[in-house]
Amino acid sequence: MPAPDTTATEPADAPPRHTRRWLRPAVITVLLALFTVELVLGWPSLASALSQLRAPRLNWFAVALLAEVAAMGCYARMQRRLLRSAGVKVPIQHHIALAYAAHSLSVTLPGGPAFSTHFNYQQMRRFGATPAVASWCIALSGMLSAAALAVVTAISALVSDGDLQWHSLITPALAVLLLTVGIRRITRHPEKVEPATRAALARVNRLRHLPETQGLDRIRGFIEQLRTARLKPRHAAVAAVFAVLNWLLDAGCLWLCFHAISDTRISNAQLLLAFCAGMAAGTLTIIPGGLGLIDSALILGLVTGGVATGTAIATVVLYRIISFGFIIGVGWITWLIIRRHNRREPEPEAAVQRG
Repeated sequence: MPAPDTTATEPADAPPRHTRRWLRPAVITVLLALFTVELVLGWPSLASALSQLRAPRLNWFAVALLAEVAAMGCYARMQRRLLRSAGVKVPIQHHIALAYAAHSLSVTLPGGPAFSTHFNYQQMRRFGATPAVASWCIALSGMLSAAALAVVTAISALVSDGDLQWHSLITPALAVLLLTVGIRRITRHPEKVEPATRAALARVNRLRHLPETQGLDRIRGFIEQLRTARLKPRHAAVAAVFAVLNWLLDAGCLWLCFHAISDTRISNAQLLLAFCAGMAAGTLTIIPGGLGLIDSALILGLVTGGVATGTAIATVVLYRIISFGFIIGVGWITWLIIRRHNRREPEPEAAVQRG
């Protein structure tokens, strides 16, 4: 059977195939060369750090591991609360498994957040959420987590200056409040977003040379499903607390790793600020896991806080062994288990449980 002719469907401005063949190997080669140069230049400090890791205090290390596990549990509980607010009730172990698996997809694959979002959506549909509720929960959990990190960063910055000015917290608090009120208003009255949605759909359809109302019925059905996605104040408050605890426990893991390595003292506010800077830097990289960028930001933040360079590197290496190596390993194992389970059981019809 002859191969189908695909020249008609390929965009006119697409790069030639022979260019795409060598582009990926070239990019991989450049990245490997960059990592090699960085390894050679940073080897003395890395060797010093690894030498300190030969005998970390096991009691501190064990508590650090528990803190990171607890942080993952808080993120899972945050998402569970959001789904419960929409009427979807699922045992906590399913949410924890989803949190580990989705996190591993997000931080280890190129373009990982897209894979993680798709996986989250599929699993929430299996939990019984409608398409609108699943999309709403994923979007809201991301915004809530980002807002929690912003609040923790603002507080740590203010405390590190030694002069806590409460009026400086008004802006982030007001932003979170407005975001929450806006989301509640949309879910209570989703029909109010239909005019804007219909106008945007008409423009897109004109560009695609389709009727202006093409796909409007599906959008109306999606909007109607949003009526079940109401963020109740009690669930919103608990979800926000879990979002903040997720970051604080993650930062606590870094703090415990520092004490597993060194007997010296460090300002808790400076360490928390270094942690927030590292997490913020991780959102700006396309490298899986933020390797290099997060580590550099954490090390720089610790050194700025008065920690010796070797101790700072050792602390970050130990922290990344837990937060990246251990958590990602568990996450991929969990993903394989979930995937095998999904193959055995067909996807059920989404029926939102009320309660």
